[in-house]
Amino acid sequence: MSQSPATPLLDTVNLPADLRKLAPEQLRQLADELRTEMISAVGTTGGHLGSGLGVVELTVAIHYVFNTPDDKLIWDVGHQAYPHKILTGRRDRIRTLRQGGGLSGFTKRSESEYDPFGAAHSSTSISAALGFAVANKLQGQPGKGIAVIGDGAMSAGMAYEAMNNAREAGNRLVVVLNDNDMSIAPPVGGLSAYLARIVSSRPFLELREVARKISRKLPEPLHIAARKTDEFARGMAMGGTLFEELGFYYVGPIDGHNLDHLIPVLENVRDAAEGPCLIHVVTQKGKGYAPAEASADKYHGVQKFDVITGEQVKAVAKAPAYQNVFGETLAKLADSDPKICAITAAMPSGTGVDKFAKAHPDRSFDVGIAEQHAVTFAAGLAAQGMRPFAAIYSTFLQRAFDQVVHDVAIQNLPVRFAIDRAGLVGADGATHAGSFDITYLATLPNMVVMAAADEAELVHMTYTAALYDSGPIAFRYPRGNGVGVPLPEVPQQLEIGKGRIVREGTKVALLSLGTRLAEALKAADVLEAKGLSTTAADLRFAKPLDTDLIRRLMASHEVVVTVEEGSIGGLGAHVLTMASDEGLLDAGLKIRTLRLPDMFQDHDNPDKQYDEAGLNAPQIVDAVLKALRHNSAGVEEARA
Repeated sequence: MSQSPATPLLDTVNLPADLRKLAPEQLRQLADELRTEMISAVGTTGGHLGSGLGVVELTVAIHYVFNTPDDKLIWDVGHQAYPHKILTGRRDRIRTLRQGGGLSGFTKRSESEYDPFGAAHSSTSISAALGFAVANKLQGQPGKGIAVIGDGAMSAGMAYEAMNNAREAGNRLVVVLNDNDMSIAPPVGGLSAYLARIVSSRPFLELREVARKISRKLPEPLHIAARKTDEFARGMAMGGTLFEELGFYYVGPIDGHNLDHLIPVLENVRDAAEGPCLIHVVTQKGKGYAPAEASADKYHGVQKFDVITGEQVKAVAKAPAYQNVFGETLAKLADSDPKICAITAAMPSGTGVDKFAKAHPDRSFDVGIAEQHAVTFAAGLAAQGMRPFAAIYSTFLQRAFDQVVHDVAIQNLPVRFAIDRAGLVGADGATHAGSFDITYLATLPNMVVMAAADEAELVHMTYTAALYDSGPIAFRYPRGNGVGVPLPEVPQQLEIGKGRIVREGTKVALLSLGTRLAEALKAADVLEAKGLSTTAADLRFAKPLDTDLIRRLMASHEVVVTVEEGSIGGLGAHVLTMASDEGLLDAGLKIRTLRLPDMFQDHDNPDKQYDEAGLNAPQIVDAVLKALRHNSAGVEEARA
């Protein structure tokens, strides 16, 4: 295809089939245009920038060589999938990224046939690609499973579990290890690219297979020695011995930004009769955009920004971020308590553990993307007398639920769980929402579960958790900034299982858990204006419940409404169970439970998400009014 130099090639590419019509020498221009388009789009919307910039050439090369969507391309995590979305029919919507009704910031099956598997949590791609590959094999269909996984995601055990099982896929599985940070690669350049092309070529593979057949006819000791000599020789020259031991044919490292190196290697792997293959590419996060290349985090996640200067548009915060309140409070507590330590799973700044690490580096542990290990590691520390805080996002703690149950709760070990990103999270959508932690933790014997109503309460709960040695304890708090209340100079130790009355009334009782307290208070103002005397209580604890407080409020109010930013099975369910057990439902009391809806909510503005969930002040007021208009007594779970 002949194009004028002034004609943007990207304008001619709507789908990968269009890309494959280009001549190889045109791909460099296309990659440059793709990088420029991505920078412009993310400058408009915000989102994950650095990771996508690092895989522009790799994205072009994979779609050029492989027959997507018949070959299933799976991006681990999905942070780096923006260039992929532009090339797969979504360029016209790329400036709706992470906006309500717009494109997801991650891969999503319902969005495109080129997204065969949704991703947002790390280290799942190899397992999923293996599933696609084996399914095609069993059904006699063509098509490979291609997993692109970053070096950080390789720290999770799930990736190795999948690789250990990869022989089942034969040559239908291709894993691309995108190495943009780890120091596991020798210098890349012409020699390594030449070696990669040689060892992935059909003549070399055919010669290697002949040698294998000959070696199999040798006596067993000689056969084993020949096999190990082959693997050792290639490992010495190129690395990859670990992957060979897991059953993969290793190729690399190669320069992930050099299309002249990438294309022939990918073509060789595509056409190989060899079994599962791992291609090791070395890339630079933030590649091609100077502000990202110069940034310490390579512009991993950004707000809207000026494309020329790289300056991000950031709102002026009226209050500190919750994770920073936690990190700074814990660091201060550790000044006088040498047993306090902090654990994060690859999220030091996101959890505030970076603040703790700066003050106490010898007691701070970043275990990588390994939540299961983080929890059991914390259990071991607790069993030996330390006071560990496992600071993990709610959505990521789900990955370690078995360890929470088996290694912590059953043994009643005093691990402290600092659960960030609790509740809805806006632009990151369903995959990152902290919807389920109250439900999956409050059901466990021995577990104490708290939720902070504001940043001052978070200080008190961090201090309370530090002093609690009787078993596991968790406290949850949301993404973003606090509500602007003054932080206490001296933290208060909360009495376990005791809430507080924030305002006193006589007819309606609003029982809030967590940061919906602010909306509950707004609702109370509206109800008071309507002549309905309203109590607002901050329960603080989902487990153990403040049964004395709840019993008193049920006995003295006509309507009781629980409000929480968690799924069904949380606070409301526990309050209803308590009321049922104690026979409190027989007196004509009206109880309503407001919680997150039974659905996975799409990304949107957080206020709109909470409107949809029915957890803002107008919906709380409406739930109360509907309960009062209801003619029959008893229990009805009403949703706004």
